[in-house]
Amino acid sequence: MSVQSHRLSKEELSRNFSDINPPFRYADAAIMEASRCLNCYDAPCARFCPTHIDIPKFIRQIVTGNIKGSARTVFTSNILGLACSKVCPVERLCEGVCVHQLQKERPVPIARLQRFSTEKALKEKWNLFNPNSFIDKKVAVVGSGPAGLACAHSLAVQGVRVTIFEKEKRPGGLLTYGIAAYKVTPESCRDEVDYILSVGGIGLQLGKELGRDFFLEDLTAGFDAVFLSIGLGKTRPLGIPGEHLDGVIDAIGFISRIRTGEFSKVPVGNKVVVIGMGMTAIDAATQARRLGADEVTLVYRRSVQEKPCSDRELNLARLDGCRVQWLASPREILGKDGKVTSLICDRIKLEDQDDDNRPKPVITGETFSIEADMVIKATGQVPYTDWIGKSSLQNIHGRILTGPGFETSIPGVFAGGDVVNGGKEVVHAVQHGKEAAMTILTYLKKN
Repeated sequence: MSVQSHRLSKEELSRNFSDINPPFRYADAAIMEASRCLNCYDAPCARFCPTHIDIPKFIRQIVTGNIKGSARTVFTSNILGLACSKVCPVERLCEGVCVHQLQKERPVPIARLQRFSTEKALKEKWNLFNPNSFIDKKVAVVGSGPAGLACAHSLAVQGVRVTIFEKEKRPGGLLTYGIAAYKVTPESCRDEVDYILSVGGIGLQLGKELGRDFFLEDLTAGFDAVFLSIGLGKTRPLGIPGEHLDGVIDAIGFISRIRTGEFSKVPVGNKVVVIGMGMTAIDAATQARRLGADEVTLVYRRSVQEKPCSDRELNLARLDGCRVQWLASPREILGKDGKVTSLICDRIKLEDQDDDNRPKPVITGETFSIEADMVIKATGQVPYTDWIGKSSLQNIHGRILTGPGFETSIPGVFAGGDVVNGGKEVVHAVQHGKEAAMTILTYLKKN
C-alpha cells in the first residue's frame, strides 16, 4: 500500500485522537488528590516550574473549594496554564521533584489538578484580572504563540494597548499547529486564546507576516516598543540523496495538517520512518500509527540514554506500536518512479563527547535498509535567517541575541521564545513573554 488517506473509519479515528489525559470527572476526586499535597516549605515543585507557579497554594485552594482562586493563582504566573497542564514534561519538572517521590510513592498529580481549575475558569468564563486604566503607549507583538500571548496579556493587564501580528490564519502558534491533536485539541487551543484576548486591549491581525506584509522599520516607527516572538522556521534538511522524493515530508507540516483538517483526509504511508527523537518526532510517529500506518519506525543516531524526548513520550510511542532504531543515521532515501521505497541508514557508535557534552556519533561503515513509503523529517527547526540576517539585529545564524531583559541590539525591540532559545518547552516561552513584558514596561516608562 502507498501513501493514502481514509485508512480508518471515523469511529476509529475519533477513538485514536481522543484526549490522552482525561480530566478529573468529579470535583471530589480532584480534592482527594489535592489533599495528598504536603504544602512543603520552599516547595521544590514550584522552584522547578519555569513560570514559578505557587503550586502548593493553588492546590490548597482546590482543597478548600476556592477553585476560582486556584485558577487565578495559576494564571497569574502562567496565563497558558491550561495548555501547559497538558503538554509540559512534568515528570522532568514539578512532578519529578515532588517529595512523595522520596518515599517511593506516586507524586501529586500537579498537571491534572492545574487542568482542573484552569479548565473550569475557561468554561465558566471567569474574569480573573482587572486591567489598569489604559496608558498612552502601544506595543506590537509579532507572533501569537506562547511567548507572544504571554507578553501581550501581561502588557494589557498593565494598561498597554497591544497589537499582535500573526502570519497564519489562526492564532496560537505551536499550540495550534505543532502539537499532537490528542494532547491539545484545536478547540481547546481556540478557547484558551480567546480567553487570553478577552482581558481587553489586545488587537489581533491574522495573515500578516513580518518581512512580507510589513517590516521591522514599520513597527518601530508606529509603536512605542516591539516584541518579536516569531518562533522557528522550516525543518532542518537532511542533506542526503533522495530527500526530494515523493513521500518525504517534514514533521511540522504533517502535524499541522492533522490539526487543521479532518483526520480521515490526512494521507499517511503504510510503512513510515520518522527521523528524530524529540517531542515532535514522537508526535509525528504516534499520530502516523493512529491514522492507520501498519509500521512506524523511529530512527535516532544516539542511544536511549541521550534521547531528547521524555520517558513518558517514548513509552507512549512504544505502546502505540512504534519501533525504534537506536544508533542509526540516515544515509540515503531510495525510490522508484519518484516515490520513496526505503531508507538506507549507517550504523553508529558513540565516542568521546561533542560540543554539547554528549557522546559523539561516529559512522561504523556498516549500513542497513528500512522499507518505507513515507519518511518524516523531525530533525529540528531552523531560525528565520532571510530577513533576520539582513536586519541590524544581532543574531547567530538567525537566533536573535538578547540581553538579560530580552532587549535586542535595536532600542525598543525585544525578543523571546524559540527565536531566542532555539526551541524549548512551551512553558519556557511563556516565561520569556512574561519577563520581556516587565522589561518593556520599564522601557515605556523611561521613554
